[in-house]
Amino acid sequence: MQTQDLLAADTGMGAVTLRVADLDTMEAYYRDGVGLTVLTEAGGIAVLGRGTTPIVVLEHAPAMRHAAPHEAGLFHTAILFDSQADLAAALYSVATKYPRTFTGSADHLVSNAFYFTDPEGNGVELYWDRDRTEWSWTHGMVDMATIYVDPNAFVQEHLTQDALSLAPSRPGRVGHVHLSVGDVATAKAFYVDRLGFATTAAMGDQALFVSAGGYHHHMAMNTWNSRGAGRRQQALGLGLVRIEVPGAEDLGALVSRMHDTGVQTADDGRTVAFEDPWANRIEVTAPGRG
Repeated sequence: MQTQDLLAADTGMGAVTLRVADLDTMEAYYRDGVGLTVLTEAGGIAVLGRGTTPIVVLEHAPAMRHAAPHEAGLFHTAILFDSQADLAAALYSVATKYPRTFTGSADHLVSNAFYFTDPEGNGVELYWDRDRTEWSWTHGMVDMATIYVDPNAFVQEHLTQDALSLAPSRPGRVGHVHLSVGDVATAKAFYVDRLGFATTAAMGDQALFVSAGGYHHHMAMNTWNSRGAGRRQQALGLGLVRIEVPGAEDLGALVSRMHDTGVQTADDGRTVAFEDPWANRIEVTAPGRG
């Protein structure tokens, strides 16, 4: 791809919106378990984050159905912490208060990650990145693996009292968003060829990892639970994925690419919105716009 066809290097991910049936239960999980702070709450919508950075938006939608197990949608929201101590504090908090939600752990070479499923079945990854100088690349693809990490040993090695007591004010953000999709080829055609991410890793026809600016991945798509899935119907779970580009020119270039490749967009003056092939809603913003 030409440089002008790629998302800007400083592109990042914004807060993920989840439609939820039980707002109180879900808010408690992300607040008391994950260690996020309620930033705003009004009209059935709670925004939780770290410091002043929104991470999860919980939208009360009690009339909606739960999605079927093999539908497209969210695989997990991945929350990135700045230090191993901050990650250990979050891991300790969730494991202590919601131990049955823990689903696994991994050293991915680029990161350490711990996985959970929230009370309504949405995947959650809590992770910390190694410094980029420690990542390895082969033929333009980042080297990643899945090596078991003992969560108890990780907590014992890295947890500090400061990290626990200061957790709500410590940095944190959405590092990447991982989707369940119907097929990888269609995902690549949309997220790489149209949206402008670059491929950073692939697992045959099972999974694709994409990013901007040489990150290991800002988004991923897999078919592990959803092979052959079609467009989503309105349901609980993923409501909105947010992407943040550095400036208005970057957003304009994105809109031009989408129009040139036949993707319909909606622009309200602040955000540009569109759907991927599985009806996952994406909103892209730029600082100072609108």
